[in-house]
Amino acid sequence: MKLILRAAKIIDPKSAFHQKIVDLQIENGVLRHIGTHLPNPDAVEEIHLQNLHVSQGWFDSSVSLGEPGYEDRETIANGLEVAAKSGFTAIALQPNSYPTIDNQSQVLFVKSKASNSATQLYPIGALTKESLGKDLAELYDMKNAGAIAFGDYNKNTDNPNLLKIALQYTQDFDGLVIAFCQDTAISGNGVANEGIVSTRLGLKGIPDLAEELQVARNLFLLEYAGGKLHLPTISTAKSVALIQEAKTKGLQVTCSTSVHHLTLTDEALAGFDTRFKVSPPLRTAVNRDALVQGILHGTIDLITSDHNPIDIEHKKMEFDLAKNGTIGLESAFGALGSVLPLETIIEKLTAGKRIFELENDGIEIGKKANLTLFNPEENWIFTKENILSKSKNSAFLGQPMKGKVYGIYNQGKLVI
Repeated sequence: MKLILRAAKIIDPKSAFHQKIVDLQIENGVLRHIGTHLPNPDAVEEIHLQNLHVSQGWFDSSVSLGEPGYEDRETIANGLEVAAKSGFTAIALQPNSYPTIDNQSQVLFVKSKASNSATQLYPIGALTKESLGKDLAELYDMKNAGAIAFGDYNKNTDNPNLLKIALQYTQDFDGLVIAFCQDTAISGNGVANEGIVSTRLGLKGIPDLAEELQVARNLFLLEYAGGKLHLPTISTAKSVALIQEAKTKGLQVTCSTSVHHLTLTDEALAGFDTRFKVSPPLRTAVNRDALVQGILHGTIDLITSDHNPIDIEHKKMEFDLAKNGTIGLESAFGALGSVLPLETIIEKLTAGKRIFELENDGIEIGKKANLTLFNPEENWIFTKENILSKSKNSAFLGQPMKGKVYGIYNQGKLVI
């Protein structure tokens, strides 16, 4: 495929073309020419889009798709198409399918299902067999098959010795351990953030402490055992402070937070709408503001959509019984535009490629074209018509958005 992207503003601080408006000529998946008013003697396809901005392709570090086993929620094929149209050239697939992605064959299966997609799929292998938290899964075999990290999605590793052994064992092959942080004994049957809102609504609460105790414990284990640790979807101010302290000590720890924790608070639960039931729960405005500051100061390394499609039978029911989760790929960029500067958004949506050691070419002549195309200025409202996923459980319906994605160019394919 040959094409020219016309009048694109480059957002890539590592590129010589950062903040410049240029044309990009792409041939066979490679950036052949970058400059102003590039000629087109071969009459190749030209792409003209309003206020076009281009950055390195975005990476989402936490996406659930359902397949295999829960294809009614989402399939890999459609999920990757959704990701592409949402600006993501790569996603990390969570292992919470049925069967669980906890062995080499399951890793190879999901990779094979994504082989022809413009968006690349990188599996996260389960840390423990069937994500039950009892015995370590086949970590080394999964690494060889293509797993980029190991973690049990939204499940705390209750046994600290198991996490210690995982941190020690993965050092032999430079593996990355993911540890979701929520003390199950303290969270109990809680369904919402413990505070004024949960008390007013009569909902069982999950205190900040449930997360913070596990963050502190896991950081102590990392300091003792060594290795590399990623703490996903943190949600409290104290968690940010604990991680900042650990980084100051020189520990190899990274963390992420979700789009919905940066943009929504537990006040959204006032109508008992289960679209807002997520894990960890939506917190207070104080915590949300601390997360935003953690992004701006660099303590929080990544932003994830934490895209988790849930079928209507398990979502549209009593609040206590509904499953946790919201879809988030389609709304991620637009929602972030209302709370963060553009360059910060791009940085946090691309930094995961470095942390998960993925291919990470900048926007330079001769490099592979791995690009996200977007307009950062468009204001719009997110509605059901904007949902491309099979499941419709979005917490962002009716929310104002700033910035709209056109699509991506990756793997020699243009998706807009």
